[in-house]
Amino acid sequence: MASRTSEHAAFTSPETAWAEQEPADWWRASQAAIRDVIQASGVDPKQIRGVGLTGQMHGAVLLDDAGNVLRPAIIWCDQRTDEQCQWITERVGAKRLLELTCNPALTNFTLTKLLWVRQHEPEIWKKVRHVLLPKDYVRFRLSGEYAIDVADASGTLMLDVTNRRWSEELLGLVDVDKALLPAVFESPEVCAKVSAEAAGITGIPAGTPIVAGAGDQAAGAVGMGITRPGAVSVTLGTSGVVFAATELPSLDPGGRLHTFCHAIPNRWHVMGVTQAAGLSLRWIRDQFCQPGYTYPELTKEAASVPPGCDGVLWAPYLMGERTPHLDSSVRAALTGLAASHTRGHVARAVMEGVAFSQRDSFTIFGELGVPVNKVRVSGGGATSPLWKQIQADVYGHAVETIAADEGGAYGAAILAGVGTGVWPSVDEACDKYIRGAEVTAPIAANKAVMDKQYQRYSRIYPALKAIYQS
Repeated sequence: MASRTSEHAAFTSPETAWAEQEPADWWRASQAAIRDVIQASGVDPKQIRGVGLTGQMHGAVLLDDAGNVLRPAIIWCDQRTDEQCQWITERVGAKRLLELTCNPALTNFTLTKLLWVRQHEPEIWKKVRHVLLPKDYVRFRLSGEYAIDVADASGTLMLDVTNRRWSEELLGLVDVDKALLPAVFESPEVCAKVSAEAAGITGIPAGTPIVAGAGDQAAGAVGMGITRPGAVSVTLGTSGVVFAATELPSLDPGGRLHTFCHAIPNRWHVMGVTQAAGLSLRWIRDQFCQPGYTYPELTKEAASVPPGCDGVLWAPYLMGERTPHLDSSVRAALTGLAASHTRGHVARAVMEGVAFSQRDSFTIFGELGVPVNKVRVSGGGATSPLWKQIQADVYGHAVETIAADEGGAYGAAILAGVGTGVWPSVDEACDKYIRGAEVTAPIAANKAVMDKQYQRYSRIYPALKAIYQS
């Protein structure tokens, strides 16, 4: 096995809370990574059985009838669409929207971005003939086909999640033509083949099957073995995600969790999201540390501070919040500071605050009867022994890393293997190849402190909401 990465540009923010990227840059980086990994692996390209795809969710890639990109993609963390969310909710009805899509209208979801373009950039909207998500644009460049998987389509707010197909009723209510949307497939299903043009660019032979794949969270869950009820993953990257597999759609009546199709046929998942997880620690480092200061150095300072940070609390709302508050307008807060506190207190408070935000999802799982038997962690929060211990203490569950943590790419490879007959099912592939590694158990004394601190943390959002509403 080999892996290679190729960087693409960070997102641009033309206005406050906006986030956009150029799809062509994803394709450029994909080409480079594919060529590099083929060379690094030493494999004969003729032995490549299939291609799996994964990528960031929710983004809106708008193409004309010739497949040309019409504007920069509005990506997952963009927060400009409050007005469109309110319009959808009023137009469809909050209860009916949950019935049709299993989710409320959130600024992150693709549909809200389409409606924003329709309202604010009508000349561009008139030219739109195809709407894709980020990974599906890469598939289009690889194959010329327009396709999407049910897991990624769940995050558009246009999918009938229960029945795993586009919701024609919803599309009719918001006046979006279904013809703009790609065909929907199950994640392991072959939906395209590598074109001759893409073969010449990437080195993958023409005709190689491409499966539908999945968005980063569903593919990442497959790559961590989160396939059956009771298994939960916690991923701390730029954002933070708590993900639990379910046998049936598990709908939160309050819409606080996302209910999406899983990347495994006839399975679903519930997911809670913290908008600024690793982003919170990065923000603290970049704004309050000297250039070149590393995360291990900052974590060492945090480790010198006792659990509970002597009362300092961080609410990680740098980009608004999704779970459980569904509030794009709220902003972050650092409270409880005294003259005796140090940068280490702030750093540890940030790590604890992100974990408290993630614990909100576990609390809702308990309300809905979603079982939690095993918790696996990945991302930046899994590379730091301190942050793993904080998570175990805050969640009240032992947390486990896996032996080979390649994120969504590993899950996408498993989906490709299942789709091309290498393995008979996703479950069997995961059971065979995914192994746990280090386990970090809660420390009883720390957990007691964290439980009290979590209760204090839970009172921050109502206070902030009162401030920002006024």
